[in-house]
Amino acid sequence: MLRRALWLGLRRGLLGRELGTRRGGSTLDWDGKVSNIKKKIQSILPGGAWKPLYDTSHLPPEQADVVIVGGGVLGLSVAYWLKRLEKRRGAIRVLVVERDHTYSQASTVLSVGGIRQQFSLPENIQLSLFSAEFLRNINEYLAVVDDPPLDLQFNPSGYLFLASEKGAATMENNVKVQRQEGAKVCLMSPEQLRKKFPWINTEGVALASYGLENEGWFDPWCLLQGLRRKVQSMGVLFCQGEVTRFVSSSTHMETISGEEVTLKRIHEVQVKMDCSQEYQPVECAIVVNAAGAWSGQIAELAGVGKGLPGTLQGTKLPVEPRKRYVYLWHCPQGPGLEAPLVADLSGVYFRREGLGNNYLGGCSPAEEEEPDPGNLEVDHDFFQEKVWPPLAWRVPAFETLKVQRAWAGYYDYNTFDQNGVVGPHPLIVNMYFATGFSGHGLQQAPAVGRAVAEMVLEGHFQTINLSPFLFTRFYLGEKALEHCIL
Repeated sequence: MLRRALWLGLRRGLLGRELGTRRGGSTLDWDGKVSNIKKKIQSILPGGAWKPLYDTSHLPPEQADVVIVGGGVLGLSVAYWLKRLEKRRGAIRVLVVERDHTYSQASTVLSVGGIRQQFSLPENIQLSLFSAEFLRNINEYLAVVDDPPLDLQFNPSGYLFLASEKGAATMENNVKVQRQEGAKVCLMSPEQLRKKFPWINTEGVALASYGLENEGWFDPWCLLQGLRRKVQSMGVLFCQGEVTRFVSSSTHMETISGEEVTLKRIHEVQVKMDCSQEYQPVECAIVVNAAGAWSGQIAELAGVGKGLPGTLQGTKLPVEPRKRYVYLWHCPQGPGLEAPLVADLSGVYFRREGLGNNYLGGCSPAEEEEPDPGNLEVDHDFFQEKVWPPLAWRVPAFETLKVQRAWAGYYDYNTFDQNGVVGPHPLIVNMYFATGFSGHGLQQAPAVGRAVAEMVLEGHFQTINLSPFLFTRFYLGEKALEHCIL
């Protein structure tokens, strides 16, 4: 009580003096008096030093309509579209929880930043077509008043896929689907390939597909920061912390066939703050799991897969972290500025990086050779043994390359069919997914965010029907197989 009385007395004096200084009092004199008052209070109160009140600005709010777990491009895209599509400005309170605001291990900033329409599934083609339009007109979507425009450094050099005799028929079918969906892709014979890209060794190549428009690569960090800046201007809240628990209620129901199921609804998300053993509870109506490589762990926290095997309740979210290496090398005699992103039939890929004869690339390891995802250490022998030999075979100039540096990043790898998981969980009725894209989440994030926001706000997909990507396919065993995975 004494502390409060003294503080109130001091505050009244400050307010009165502020009014007095407007009538001509000396601010410097008053500052000295305030300093003396503080010293007197310090001498009276126990505890010694004068301390300001505890700052709680870093804590999450007590309530939010939507809590998005994961602040990468997918989570930020969901936040953006929720605010853009809300019926009334400020109607939805959105909180994004990200455990690492430096994004040092985020898939977004460690990727090669490619975008393509050369997929085998119509849904993936449609997602990337919209995302390409979004990226090309980025400042129409993400402009912020009084901030400089974004420069994604979009390089529209296209993708070039190579196929062997065995894979030629599949490539022809894929290109047929791509054209039907509106993508501009052409097929090239080995002779046409040699004529356009004379630096390629076409031995073993029966057919190639080449993206003529809206394919290439861009700066992932710029997109991430642009989305973050935009959603903050729209009123989205951010919190640095780790989701450690969900508080939910359960309702038991019986299906027509007599099977008992339990429906759950999350009421509270508990966020453990950085450098603290305590958590902060956030009441919410909706949770979006956009935690990337760690979304499987977040799903388990919510009870996903905690049931009998073979049941819907026992069906897990099959998303786990997979480590992928990216190598950057220099080669003075390498392909010129016309070079696209090349995906060799061996699985090796590469693209130019800047204008100084630098290139980056890599390849995905075989299933039995998957590296330990417990760290982001780079295996340099992997380049020497698995990447360089097919690379130098396909582009003879690369025989003299010199690796400059390398890094590792994570795929949010969907072990079921390597495709995204989008939309609600059938039993945890207010949890939605935006994850599992196995390497193509960055390029499809603008369209995926819109799809999730439509599902949350309207109860169904409106612009692109992503029903094949719903969680229920894991229980039903219905794979959405994508043949064009890098």
